[in-house]
This record gives sequence, C-alpha cells and structure tokens, in this order.
Amino acid sequence: MTDTPLRRAPGLIIELAIVMAVLVVTKLVFDQIAWRFAGPISLAFTLATIAGFTIRHRESWSSFGLRRLTRWWSIPLILPQALLGVAAILAIGAGTALAGDALGFWSTEGTQDGVEARWGNIEGNLPVYLMWMAIGWTSAAFGEEIFFRGYLIDRIGKLLPDARWASLVAILVPALIFGIAHAYYQGIRGLIVTGLIGLALGTLYLVNKRNLWPNIIAHGVVDSLAFTAMYLNLDI
Repeated sequence: MTDTPLRRAPGLIIELAIVMAVLVVTKLVFDQIAWRFAGPISLAFTLATIAGFTIRHRESWSSFGLRRLTRWWSIPLILPQALLGVAAILAIGAGTALAGDALGFWSTEGTQDGVEARWGNIEGNLPVYLMWMAIGWTSAAFGEEIFFRGYLIDRIGKLLPDARWASLVAILVPALIFGIAHAYYQGIRGLIVTGLIGLALGTLYLVNKRNLWPNIIAHGVVDSLAFTAMYLNLDI
C-alpha cells in the first residue's frame, strides 16, 4: 500500500472529524430553524465539505461508487441488483418492526409521533408529496448513499488494516451512524430498523463491487413507495 497523503491515518482522521462535525453542527443549528428539513440541509453541507476534500485529494466521485454508465446496457444490468436492494430494505424494515412488536419493544399500531410530525401533512397534498418525492430522490437516495455507503465505507476502510474483519467494521460503523441519524424523529425503533437497513445496504454495496447506483435506485424506490402510501393514506 502506498503512503500517499490520502492514506495517512492522521490526515484521514482529521478529515473524518471535520466532515462529522459539519454534519452534527449544521443539524443542530437547522433543528432550531427548520426541523423537518434539518437532515437534508445538514447533509447538503456535509456533501459540500466532502466535495472540497475530493478536490484537495484530486479524487473522482467514482471513488465513492458513482461510476459512469458509459454503455447503454449498463442500466438494465443494474436493475436486478437494485431490486435485490428494495427487497432487502422492505424485508428488514417489516421484519424488524414486527419482531419488535412481538417482543414488546414497541407497537406497530398507529404512526410514530416523530414521523407524524414530519410528514403528517403529506396526505392528499400534491405539492407537499411532490416536494418530499424530490427530497427523497436527491437528499435521501443520492445524498445518503454517497455519504453513508460510498464515502464512510471508503474512508473507514482506508483507516483499517488489510484484514478479513476490516470490511465488516467498515460496514458496521456507517450503519450505526445511519441508524443514529434517523433516531431523532423515529426513536429507538428507527435507530434499530435503519441501522439494520444500513448494514444490508453496506453489504450490497461491497457485493456489487462498490457500485453505488443499485443502492441509490433501491433507496429511492422504497422512499417513493413510503411517500406514496402516506399521500394516499394507505395502511401498509
């Protein structure tokens, strides 16, 4: 392994500390200004910070899985991988929620207070529905996958030694952060469910040879299904 500035542990640790500080501080600030949109806004600032580091390191975003789809048949080949991601997200989400309900950790009856407070006005409201669909595909599907899977797995992996357990740690840590990032409005149930979903998406990211597009599509499709169900008031 070459000892480039990007691979030196102190530099990577400082970079990660700055990126995480931007994420946390902007989230806390915008919580007081626009609570519903604090997550997407803080993520935008975080991605801008990451972009600054990629320019400094002369990196390409393909380092984080955003590969150029140069051939027309690339997209059809991605779809089965994306469908696997959709199935994994839905299975883990439903399975974990039902398991927690059966064990008495939470109830699946009704809507969580944080979810209701954030998206309670989406039912039957087309402009709000379209706004959240746009946010879902840009901030959640695109932005969250770049940050939690592409960027964090890459950087944490570079800090770890070349060992079998390193890939597991590189997946586990971003999954935990992913769960914590959703706990502020989904509570402990959201932390566990989204944490496990993050673990599955991180695994699929590595299985798909660090191609992020299947994850982005899967994430966007699942969020679209959720927003559509809220808009139509479907009990699913």
